[in-house]
Amino acid sequence: MKKKLADLACAWHRKAASDLAAVEACLEAGRGLDAACFHCQQAAEKALKAFLISRDKEFPRTHDLRRLIVLCAKVEPKFKSLEAVVKRLNPYAVDFRYEPNFWPDAKLVTELLGDARTVVDFSAKISETKSPPAKSE
Repeated sequence: MKKKLADLACAWHRKAASDLAAVEACLEAGRGLDAACFHCQQAAEKALKAFLISRDKEFPRTHDLRRLIVLCAKVEPKFKSLEAVVKRLNPYAVDFRYEPNFWPDAKLVTELLGDARTVVDFSAKISETKSPPAKSE
């Protein structure tokens, strides 16, 4: 992989790790759990885009994880194994962000965090970028 692409993919993985750290902070504080769901989706989105960057593939401006996973799977079929995971995370980009009655509990956020970590870790491994840090810097 070209150094410039590798550096950019690594930067996107670091941003994904930062989203994961934000989720952890919300869980620890017991507040902002609705925002934490959004950060779970964002971590997965950034990780998928990091993979595409690592392979020098263009992607549309979208928050739709289902579209991104299809693009990733065209390059690396192993991404198909994440279809169910991204399907669970996908609604939290837009659908629930503006829903006035959506107040998730810690159990849901913890489940979504697990899903987001699955995508981030898988992408970092397949992208062959340095594993992102567990906490934001």
